[in-house]
Amino acid sequence: MAKKLTLERKQSIVGWGFLLPASLLIFIFCFYPMLQAVLLSFKRGNNAAERWVGFANYTRLFKDKVFLECLFNTVFYFVIQVPIMLVLALILAQMLNSPDVKCKGIFRTMIFLPCATSLVSYSMIFKSLFASNGFINTMLGWINIAPIDWFNRTWPARIVIIIALVWRWTGYNMVFYLAGLQNIDGSIYEAATIDGCNAFQKLTKMTIPLLKPTILLTAIMSTSGTLQLFDESVNLTGGGPGKATMTLAHYIYSTTFENTPNFNYAAAISVFILICISILSFIQMKVGDKRD
Repeated sequence: MAKKLTLERKQSIVGWGFLLPASLLIFIFCFYPMLQAVLLSFKRGNNAAERWVGFANYTRLFKDKVFLECLFNTVFYFVIQVPIMLVLALILAQMLNSPDVKCKGIFRTMIFLPCATSLVSYSMIFKSLFASNGFINTMLGWINIAPIDWFNRTWPARIVIIIALVWRWTGYNMVFYLAGLQNIDGSIYEAATIDGCNAFQKLTKMTIPLLKPTILLTAIMSTSGTLQLFDESVNLTGGGPGKATMTLAHYIYSTTFENTPNFNYAAAISVFILICISILSFIQMKVGDKRD
């Protein structure tokens, strides 16, 4: 006679039963395409004419001037935009968590709203703001600065993308920090005030250490998002002037759909981005997570 299942065993079977459909869908639509992309990156040709070429697509990357320019652009956005965005998000969260600020709900909504704005809409707004006769150049004229051709010069175009990214995603990260701050016991700050700590000391000695897990999370998400940056490059500047603002993700799209399709080379670039994100995330985890 078969032994009866224990309650723990039954719960385990039911749990796996709920997990199995989701796990299959994740494997079919995420992990299987990733595996196919990795295999594709080691080949050349299409369909029946495909042949195994090893690391030839990867060695080609560092001889491709367009790829190197796109890599520089992506790294530049990452190095400049991510620290500015996270620091600004933390400062805004600290300000809007203060009990002395009135109408906090309105300010929080206004700062978060850009994240929910349609990409096409906000791209059109930024194109209008930074046009030759747009509002930004008009303001520069008020202080006797010559108008800047933002979208037809390399560095101004890159600056526009950084400004757009900071405007769009600062509020998103602020929400994470705000949630973390609201989980910190207010008595800690009261004790610090009694001990004579100023606002800067509270931020650096208390808030940042207590928010370290949240900061680590937002840093990893921002790293992944920036290295896969696509929308602003396509909709805001079109990758121009020339390839001066094109990102790696935009180059993948161009290689796959706009130029003569080269799925193998595009897959190699995709795997390169995946490796970079994995390495940077690992470094951030090692540096930021000091738990035993």
